[in-house]
Amino acid sequence: MKERKLRVAQIHWGFPPIIGGVETHLTIMLPEMVKRGHKVGLLTGAVEGEKVRCKYKGTEIYRSPLFDLNWLYKRGLEKLEEELEQIYNKFFDELKPDIVHTHNMHYFSEVHAKILEEICRKKGIPLILTAHNVWDDMTFLKLTRDINWTHIIAVSHYIKRELIGVGFDDRKITVVHHGIDTEVFRYGVDTKEALKNHPRLKGRKVIFHPARMGIAKGCDVSIKAINLVKSRFPDVLLVLAGTKNIIDWGDMQQKDIAYFVNLIKAFDLKKNVYINVFKLKEMPALYNLSRLSIYPSTASEPFGLTMLESLACGKPIVVTNMGGMPEIIRDEINGYVIPVKDFENLATRIIHLLANDRVRKRLGRTGNQMVRVHYTKEIMTDVTLDIYKQVLGFL
Repeated sequence: MKERKLRVAQIHWGFPPIIGGVETHLTIMLPEMVKRGHKVGLLTGAVEGEKVRCKYKGTEIYRSPLFDLNWLYKRGLEKLEEELEQIYNKFFDELKPDIVHTHNMHYFSEVHAKILEEICRKKGIPLILTAHNVWDDMTFLKLTRDINWTHIIAVSHYIKRELIGVGFDDRKITVVHHGIDTEVFRYGVDTKEALKNHPRLKGRKVIFHPARMGIAKGCDVSIKAINLVKSRFPDVLLVLAGTKNIIDWGDMQQKDIAYFVNLIKAFDLKKNVYINVFKLKEMPALYNLSRLSIYPSTASEPFGLTMLESLACGKPIVVTNMGGMPEIIRDEINGYVIPVKDFENLATRIIHLLANDRVRKRLGRTGNQMVRVHYTKEIMTDVTLDIYKQVLGFL
């Protein structure tokens, strides 16, 4: 029987040039849905210099300042109801969706979620949430429990457990791990352009910390570890992905970066730490130039898409035993799992992998194989579309 093609309304606060894990996830999944013949539209935040309407690999992008969290944080959330209702209705009237799929709308703004819920109820459209994160506060508790989500997709079993913990029905939660494009993230990516743009990486033992800069991402732990590693490997270079164009709810990132810069100065690590802003298209080459990746998060990381990117490029990764990361990284199989904030343990693992090429390459090969079998964009999209069909009664 011929597969029914769906009209899917996606909603999230950010999309490139805003970058982050959820934004990257959308750039992977939405074009894959379009490729299969489904019509997809995304309602997202406005960005200075970007058109209000455009297309991204077949996906219709609709931008509005009322979904720009950085602006909303400064403006406040009062008296948005009428404008939000107009924006939602205009989006739906044009797309005529069979299903509405939101991302992280169980946090930030009650008014956005409640108006959307009411419109979906009136139109009889199923309302799906992907929970990419969980939080410990009243907004999360209220919007997770009180909004009538038809179904919730959790990006890890850790996230599912947290949702169950606040009282959400486990029968309405499905875990769908992220997937990546293994044609983009792979062995053997050409690194000439990356070396031209970042000549400091040439001839160095590069350790890549690919997550955005922040205390929660463990950047300070990485800096402290490299301070120990340099005594054994003076040519080691920690690469930190300093970022702009992110959703920074609370204006915290610049404070964190200032602390990291001062920590680097205190340890005299200017020659051993490289901070720059990297474009998404540069990331595969940066992984390929690295010996290994590290992600010593100090927060309960919901998943960590960078784990899959690193493994797909054949690079083992060292992570902390926080959140959903140990679901993907298996200790001594495709990387290492260490205790949180243990910079000495991190330094020991880095030194071990730098000193043992065969072990490092074995872990990397295993990781690459695991990604290709379990964590591709095709698998992720298949499962997501099956959830749509189930809630619509097609399966």
